[in-house]
Amino acid sequence: MATGTPSDHVNSDEQTPSARTLVIIPTYNERENLPLIVGRVHEALPHVHVLVVDDGSPDGTGQIADDLAAADADGRIHVMHRTEKNGLGAAYIAGFHWGLERDYTVLVEMDADGSHAPEQLHRLLDRVDGGADLVLGSRYVPGGQTVNWPKSREWISRGGNLYSRLALGVKINDITGGYRAYRREVLEKIDLAAVASHGYCFQVDLAWRALQLGFTVVEVPITFAEREFGESKMSGGIVKEAFFKVGGWGVRSRWDKLRRLVGSR
Repeated sequence: MATGTPSDHVNSDEQTPSARTLVIIPTYNERENLPLIVGRVHEALPHVHVLVVDDGSPDGTGQIADDLAAADADGRIHVMHRTEKNGLGAAYIAGFHWGLERDYTVLVEMDADGSHAPEQLHRLLDRVDGGADLVLGSRYVPGGQTVNWPKSREWISRGGNLYSRLALGVKINDITGGYRAYRREVLEKIDLAAVASHGYCFQVDLAWRALQLGFTVVEVPITFAEREFGESKMSGGIVKEAFFKVGGWGVRSRWDKLRRLVGSR
């Protein structure tokens, strides 16, 4: 478990964006992990609110989320029940809309399985409060690391990030990572209805759109730990989706730049 000490202003200054933070946690069959991760979030940063977006988990995760919300006297835990499992991206977009409608100023993506350490959330929020628009928790910058991850998964991840950097021409080291914090202005400006990515390609998609819109995107080091309970949601279809979509975005971007260059002559 990674540890860290939150800066004082994240908890105390009601004028900072992070004072109204919503952590969105999508779930599907995470009954063992959910109580642990929510407890860690509030132990690390008691003021943060949590939205659990459950895609009809057959193992009863949704009911556990309801029980956690009912037991929280401070009203910091909220639950959204969805009737079908149609991808990580769709779950996050539903959570974004929910949070924007309720005036949260920072919206955070966090996995339910414990791979994203809540004890390091303050690193992301500090950079948002310092002026960044989108902060990515990065495994591949100095200070970042992975723990108990199979080498095969790590090489797939590193390869995907290298491919994305080359295809899109960006300098982000970990654009596929799913631990990130958005200022609400970023999500308000992005056309969320046009985002069709579902799996981990969704992470590349939103970071790419934020960059295209001129927002400031920065990375902070995190420790990524392999899940202890349950099974990974990674699949061949997710990798295939990312390969073709990211490649297509890169080709279109370069073609648009070429047309503008030719048109300006």
